[in-house]
Amino acid sequence: MPDPYQILGVAKTASAAEIKSAYRKLAKKLHPDVNPGRKDVEQKFKEVTAAYDLLSDADKRAKFDRGEIDAQGQDRGFGGGFGGGYGGGRAYTRSGGFGGAPGEEAFAGFGGMDDIFAEFMGGGRHRQRGAGAGGGVRGSDVTYTVTVPFVEACLGGKTRVTLTNDKTVDISIPPGSEDGHKLRLKGQGLPGIGGAPGDALVEIKVEPHSFFTRKGNDIHLELPVSLPEAVLGASVTVPTLTGHVAVKIPQGANTGAVLRLKAKGVPAPNGAGDMFVKLKIFLPDPVPQDLADMVEKWAKKNAYDPRKKMGL
Repeated sequence: MPDPYQILGVAKTASAAEIKSAYRKLAKKLHPDVNPGRKDVEQKFKEVTAAYDLLSDADKRAKFDRGEIDAQGQDRGFGGGFGGGYGGGRAYTRSGGFGGAPGEEAFAGFGGMDDIFAEFMGGGRHRQRGAGAGGGVRGSDVTYTVTVPFVEACLGGKTRVTLTNDKTVDISIPPGSEDGHKLRLKGQGLPGIGGAPGDALVEIKVEPHSFFTRKGNDIHLELPVSLPEAVLGASVTVPTLTGHVAVKIPQGANTGAVLRLKAKGVPAPNGAGDMFVKLKIFLPDPVPQDLADMVEKWAKKNAYDPRKKMGL
């Protein structure tokens, strides 16, 4: 077997933390559950695990560095008397038990590897202590991302997700979902090794809307208003999350005026939010000459300075 330091890609002066970090990165990449059916990767995984078993044991590492034992953990000069295994190491089998009986396929589980595998597989390693006790490693959680339309995220709906095993599931999007919210699908992650499967975590990505914005449970809309509507007042149709409603523009409305539509925001257990409609006056483009002439004539008799109130 090659030098364990070379297998893990660390220097002989590496600290225990550096060795553990190097092993964790390789284990995540080479684990058989991530590479099903890849015998070459499986062999590399066994070598990486064996190398970590030796170097993570301070006593074994010191003996190896002094040349007292070889890369298999055997005393130098005794030959391969232990079947090529690490002295005293225990192989973890797919059936969940420790021991490596003939015909069993052994993976990862030498010595004190439990904590590493609990981290790699997302926690959930439960094994009874004691001779002959069975156990297992919980499967990894898998994260998926689904893109949800803005209105559907606000009001709730359904969407379909295709999992890594090509299985499709329909999931419910709760009302009021926001960007980054996660839904957990129990038992839909990677299979465990003698243990329960992991979960699927579905992260929601909310599409931006062309004219709605959201602040908490309130919805905001900037509404274009014509000059006649602003000057004379009018009833106009305004879009909301649940459809269009009629809104009255007060006579003499200015740009920046805000109308409140109660309970037209995002549904919530303690009551829906509101919708705020901000008016923005738009002149015709181009401005008609007769309108320009009329305003010019009016301005000569009714000059006013809108910036004066602001002290500008």
